[in-house]
Amino acid sequence: MNWDDRGFLLSKNKYNENSLIAEIYTKDHGKISGIIFGGTSKKLKNYLQTGNKLFLNYNSKSDNRIGYFKIEIFKAHSPIYFDNPQKLNCIISSMNLVKILTAESQTNIKIYNLINEFYSIISDDSWIQKYIYWELELLKVLGYDLELSSKVNKQIIDNKTLYVAESSTEKKIVPNFLIDKSEPVTDLKTLLKGLKLIGDYLEKTILKPNNINFPISRSQFISSLK
Repeated sequence: MNWDDRGFLLSKNKYNENSLIAEIYTKDHGKISGIIFGGTSKKLKNYLQTGNKLFLNYNSKSDNRIGYFKIEIFKAHSPIYFDNPQKLNCIISSMNLVKILTAESQTNIKIYNLINEFYSIISDDSWIQKYIYWELELLKVLGYDLELSSKVNKQIIDNKTLYVAESSTEKKIVPNFLIDKSEPVTDLKTLLKGLKLIGDYLEKTILKPNNINFPISRSQFISSLK
């Protein structure tokens, strides 16, 4: 099996002294794992930053054996944010979400396009709010739509609009901007509440039922915002 594609580096782990095993989300082949021989060399090491977009050639002797990548850089996204720990943590967190929530070798062009769109989002002044919408869209594409609009009751209290989601066991205030997406938000506490709501849903509905630990990278991203 031999093919060319382009994709985003999701993760890398040391394989031996000179090589790495990488996971890349590709346009035409979905998430693929493979060995990068010489991946620890100075030249390739500079390319292999989480989130970077790569040209790649994949070669494998059979479907049952891990193959190997030959890579070239397409666009070095991550180094742009080396001096911005919040955005760098966001890149690492988002790529890790794609890694843990997608299946191997299942093509999904919507996810690939979402990763492309991600880099337009984090260059925006309202990047945190738009990133929260990005997470919601990622979950929706993967079949985990929160459907917040259908789960809340609108209440007017002290001339303020509140959206409340209730179940038999709990009652939650849903930040308005998650329902009314035309509402700009600059208050960090409000944005953090949105991230927490999505994180709670992610953990209870997706991760725990599948025996997956909550990603440390997302916790680190949220901590970097505080």
